[in-house]
Amino acid sequence: MNKLTDREKELVRIGAAIGSNCIACIEYHIPQARKTGLSDTQIRLAVHIAKGVKKVPADLVLQAAQRTLNETSKEE
Repeated sequence: MNKLTDREKELVRIGAAIGSNCIACIEYHIPQARKTGLSDTQIRLAVHIAKGVKKVPADLVLQAAQRTLNETSKEE
């Protein structure tokens, strides 16, 4: 089984930091990612992808809340 490279590990760590809302993790792992040779463009892409992954379930929860509100307001 192949192991992840240091670059790949940092990209995963950045995604996890965004997913968990950890500012300290972001402040640590972005410079670490640069030290592995990742460019700011590559890091920005990872951030953008993580944002999208995080946004989908957040949007679904908001939609469920709005739908439930609409359904329950009909009952009143």
